[in-house]
Amino acid sequence: MNANDLLHLVIFIVVLIALAIPLGLYMTAVFDGSSAVVKRIGRPFEHLLYKLSGVDPDAEMSWKQYVFAVLIFNTLGTLAVYGVLRLQQWLPANPQSFGPMTPDAAFNTAVSFVTNTNWQNYSGEQTVSYLSQMIAFTVQNFLSAATGIAVVIAFIRGFVRHTANTIGNFWVDLTRSVLYILMPISFVIALVLVGQGAIQNFKAYVEIPTVQVTTYQVPKTDAQGNPVKDEKGDPVMQDVKADKQTIAMGPVASQEAIKMLGTNGGGFFNANSAHPFENPTPLTNFIQMVAMLVIGAALCIVFGRMVGDTRQGYAVLAAMTIAFALACVGAISAEQAGNPLFTSLHVDQSASALQAGGNMEGKETRFGIADSSIFTVATTSASCGAVNNAHDSLTPMGGFVPLLMMQLGEVVFGGVGSGLYGMLVFALLAVFIAGLMIGRTPEYIGKKIESYDMKMVAIAVLVMPLLVLVGTSIGVLSPLGTAGIANPGTHGFSEILYAFTSATNNNGSAFAGLSVNTPFYNVLLAIAMWFGRFVPVVAVLAIAGSLAAKKRIAPTEGTLPTHGPLFVVLLLGAVLLIGALTFVPALALGPVAEQLSMIAAH
Repeated sequence: MNANDLLHLVIFIVVLIALAIPLGLYMTAVFDGSSAVVKRIGRPFEHLLYKLSGVDPDAEMSWKQYVFAVLIFNTLGTLAVYGVLRLQQWLPANPQSFGPMTPDAAFNTAVSFVTNTNWQNYSGEQTVSYLSQMIAFTVQNFLSAATGIAVVIAFIRGFVRHTANTIGNFWVDLTRSVLYILMPISFVIALVLVGQGAIQNFKAYVEIPTVQVTTYQVPKTDAQGNPVKDEKGDPVMQDVKADKQTIAMGPVASQEAIKMLGTNGGGFFNANSAHPFENPTPLTNFIQMVAMLVIGAALCIVFGRMVGDTRQGYAVLAAMTIAFALACVGAISAEQAGNPLFTSLHVDQSASALQAGGNMEGKETRFGIADSSIFTVATTSASCGAVNNAHDSLTPMGGFVPLLMMQLGEVVFGGVGSGLYGMLVFALLAVFIAGLMIGRTPEYIGKKIESYDMKMVAIAVLVMPLLVLVGTSIGVLSPLGTAGIANPGTHGFSEILYAFTSATNNNGSAFAGLSVNTPFYNVLLAIAMWFGRFVPVVAVLAIAGSLAAKKRIAPTEGTLPTHGPLFVVLLLGAVLLIGALTFVPALALGPVAEQLSMIAAH
């Protein structure tokens, strides 16, 4: 890692924090209703929405009612997306006349977008109509992100309230998340993307002549599509001239904006953010990286403001930022080092004015190694899953980093809402461990952490590794699972491990060498996505209800401070203890073994 790479990273982190702080202050005002935007501009429209939907905005919900609202809302969303994908051939805004998705692919995709995973095992420009992209995918990009924000706000209320039986109103939290946060920011980002060259239209695909005519041979077929053979039984070949290229069109920028801001990640095109129509310039690349993390960082500020101690929010933000920076250093260093086998062949892999250096396989030259690596860490720490390079082409240790970031639980900034409530769950675990060490009842933000709370913490923390490791085992042991592996051996194992890690953590990125558009993977990964999303949500809201019902206790001399450097270290230790150690054997069989094989030239 050179000085230029370090400068890229420092600038990115500084800009991110500088934007997160004012956004956090604004979001706090949105949810407590004190924002001028809420009171003077949006309230009439907001109340109209409540009236049309039959919602009483003043009615508070218990944690069980909140859970029911979250589950029923997202279940209906899954059914709606599934229906659109299965019926798109009869719906408007389908200029390419795409047919329906298969039942298993539609099921997988519907669950994927509703759970904020946006796992895509299809080529968007060859499979999905404009209407499906807009009414199914883009709408769910807003709603799934808003669900995550609503849940974390309800969780924070559990710390704020005392002797209370309610934690807020899901419909109000959902509406305000979309209306005052996600929509206006997405609108601005979309305009910037269009200004930089991202497309936004409803045109049919266009064909343009190529600069060079390419001639190649393909087997000749008869009228029925059967191959024509000569007297010896060999296939008859015919020349084909390629002198035109089909350029996909569509409403891209509007989906791209919320895809990044809502940590959704599903690309309009198969190449995702490596496609020039989605991510045209280094500036848009930088904006997309910031958009992925800014709400996750801002929610830390919201947490500190709502609990009445801003230091608490900054402590959590510091832990996230440190982990993110270390991961970026690891990823950039691994990619910049390249393949040691090339060095033994006297190939110069060092970066210079004349070459990018390192491992440029699968990367866009307009972004280079540093920005590609930061993007890789950002998308896997933010539960986004958008990619501007081919993760399957990363070096073994370069692929180790995004795998580890997801296996930590997507708590380093994390998904919109889910990152903070995941980190707060680890904070409860950290104070519990500290309480055991000093022989005191653990406390956090003035609330005693008792056995019921720790049972819910255990469920929230352990469901992810359970789903990942069991799912990976099934994939490795089943012939249906290994049939999709394109790279046998350690990398093939990593591809399956990455798929289940990504799906369970609602990330959506992939080592794309694994063919997963099969009934086996579509169903199994959909199950991992659903339970990986909503089991922690139920556990978190149960904790919120428990904390809200408790009395707030004053800190004493024996209370562990949870706003200083010691707590930041303790929090990072808890994350690594559970996240990293759980997956050490699996990582040793995958990227670590692959790195050792590469060094040994096997």
